[in-house]
Amino acid sequence: MATLRFEQVDKVFDGDAAVKNISLEVEDGEFMVLVGPSGSGKSTLLRVMAGLETPNAGRVYIDDDDVTDAEPQERDLAMVFQAYALYPHKTVRGNLEFGLRMRGIDGAERGERVEAVAGTLGIDELLERKPGQLSGGQRQRVALGRALVREPRAFLLDEPLSNLDPALRLHARAGLARIHRHLAATFLYVTHDQEEAMTLGDRVAVLRDGRLEQVAPPTELYRRPATRFVGEFIGSPAMNTYRCRVEHDDGVRLVTRHFRLDPGTAAPDAIGEEVVLGIRPHDVRRTGTDDADLSGRVELLEPRGSDLLVRLRLGEGDADEREQADTIAVILGPDADVRPDAEIGLRLPREKLHFFDPEDGRRLEAQGERGKP
Repeated sequence: MATLRFEQVDKVFDGDAAVKNISLEVEDGEFMVLVGPSGSGKSTLLRVMAGLETPNAGRVYIDDDDVTDAEPQERDLAMVFQAYALYPHKTVRGNLEFGLRMRGIDGAERGERVEAVAGTLGIDELLERKPGQLSGGQRQRVALGRALVREPRAFLLDEPLSNLDPALRLHARAGLARIHRHLAATFLYVTHDQEEAMTLGDRVAVLRDGRLEQVAPPTELYRRPATRFVGEFIGSPAMNTYRCRVEHDDGVRLVTRHFRLDPGTAAPDAIGEEVVLGIRPHDVRRTGTDDADLSGRVELLEPRGSDLLVRLRLGEGDADEREQADTIAVILGPDADVRPDAEIGLRLPREKLHFFDPEDGRRLEAQGERGKP
């Protein structure tokens, strides 16, 4: 397997920068996921590594080899696309063997490789079928098998599960993770689905408008987002965020339009300034109105089976008119006794608060975080 590395890579299309000064290293055997909204540069970065696009600036390395100007076939990388692109007139065996034939691998070795990969993927009973006789999940495994059978230096996967229905996608995701563990191979994987990214990635690189926002293990992305964008993009439902002013009046207070909060040791070093306060819906706690940090009226109930998503209105204005009202999302147990328009008290655990710069969105260190790695 191999290490993949981007060094200060830029890619411009028709005057618009799709990728901006990206430096990123994928370690040998790592499952690295690129995630972000549409147009964030994920697929472009993958295509640059594959050699399908040439960067306008920067260098691309596989191990210590500079492959920036190398042709795709010289890089020995396998790519799996969203469209499986199987040959419809060939059997599964023929599809798996095709690349090996083109490379001049003899028949005995071709057969051994195909049988081994088919066994690993659980498609050994499908070898004599044609793609039109397969389900979407089976075609996805054949496309992956065509890449695996080549024994490349690394695998590049561009949203390979996006054509599958949710149940099959969950099954295929587990299969991908199992295959990665079995092969100990280097995977660079693109998705717009943050749940998929958090489930599969050893590390996840979050992109926005062609730039890297944060690269970290999934747990760190969730617990310590480096920017407001990461905090709101990672996690479902999205993080609650509020602009507030940090005031000092016999103790630090965070003052928003609808509530005042004593942050304790979570206070950011920004006395007299505005910050963005964030807290995840899973971290908000229901309590009695007498000892609550704030209260709100139930505006929307969304039962989700395993839990109940409650959206509450803060203030007295229309929830769509942000000048008069804000909302807060809270996750409660599935059997929580909550009724529309009821007033509910909420506590915001201080150790779960996040703070961001209101201008550039970067994370602000709180007093209680000093000295943490």
